[in-house]
Amino acid sequence: MKILLVTSVEPWVRSVSTIDKYVSAGRELGYDIAVYGEPDPELPSMTFTTDISDVDLALFVIQVPSDLPDMPELARLLDSVPRDKRVVVDLWGRYNDTIRLEHDFNHLEKLDGHLGWEWEEAFRSVSNTILQPALKPIRPDVESFLFHGYDPSAVVRNYDSAREAAAAWSKAGPAEKPYGVMYVGSNWQRWDQIRSFLERYAPVRETVGRACLIGWDWGARPDWAIELGIMGIDTDPAFLADLDVDIWDGCSHDNAAGHLSKAKFAPVFHRPLFRHLGMVTVRTFETFYADSLPVLMLPRDFVEAVYGPAALKLVPGDDLAAHLTDALEHPETYWDAVLQTRSHLAVNHSFDRRFQELFGLLDRRMTARGPQ
Repeated sequence: MKILLVTSVEPWVRSVSTIDKYVSAGRELGYDIAVYGEPDPELPSMTFTTDISDVDLALFVIQVPSDLPDMPELARLLDSVPRDKRVVVDLWGRYNDTIRLEHDFNHLEKLDGHLGWEWEEAFRSVSNTILQPALKPIRPDVESFLFHGYDPSAVVRNYDSAREAAAAWSKAGPAEKPYGVMYVGSNWQRWDQIRSFLERYAPVRETVGRACLIGWDWGARPDWAIELGIMGIDTDPAFLADLDVDIWDGCSHDNAAGHLSKAKFAPVFHRPLFRHLGMVTVRTFETFYADSLPVLMLPRDFVEAVYGPAALKLVPGDDLAAHLTDALEHPETYWDAVLQTRSHLAVNHSFDRRFQELFGLLDRRMTARGPQ
């Protein structure tokens, strides 16, 4: 089977890690799979192609406008790949009515210049099959396909037991784990959650260890956001300085888990729009690769549905300081939850499973349509 992934990829942003996993996993499974476009020297492990002959499935993976090719390349794709072999995966909930939550929104008119109806027309011009990585998409003409996945081979350090994991984690010194808490991700619609987390972590900062934020625009509100009047890319340099939070620029997709492993704890946040839509992201799964304890700052029903019941132990509830302190004092029970969750993810959210789900979904749609 020949599969084409149509999207833009950059080593530092968005869902490039997931795209990379699709290419590598797909090839291991025997598929002829590649990203549409010319090779990128910054992504040497990723396979690219401009050959669109005999494509069995073109997966248009859309987050931002540049994920759709410009003309005439888009016209070439639409003319060469039959419509019933084209699928849109809408990763940012664009194919919905306009949603605004706090400062978050799905139609970024000021930023990318496109209104809601333009996104709907664009998606419908590409395919009749629209998928979203949401547990229950809002629109009846959208189907659930979580897209992002979990690769057990990417785990930084495997353990045979929770006791072994807890012992190694507890004994790790400053050279191995210089931070108590680390978050990897850019400052886009997450500041309120980050600030709340840091405020609640502050009372146990000396015990837990320093915090670190890795990603763009944590140190200062960017000029482009000020000029365009876009909120949700806020920060407070004085507040971060008072807590002695370390700030690094973004890291490439293949270094995220390694960086997170330098901290005792790795929180998982979803921006307000994604929490509302019940969407998963790269970090939903990727954080469990790291040699650190995930702190799931997510709704409990979502956690149980995606991660399984064992992961509820990793949800701190209202008292974050008590949660972190208890994990330091009784790490084995928390690592038991991590190892059980990793097993659950390997069974239910592997990339092999994603391919099975995708092909099953397409088969059901073809059966429902009947003979043409």
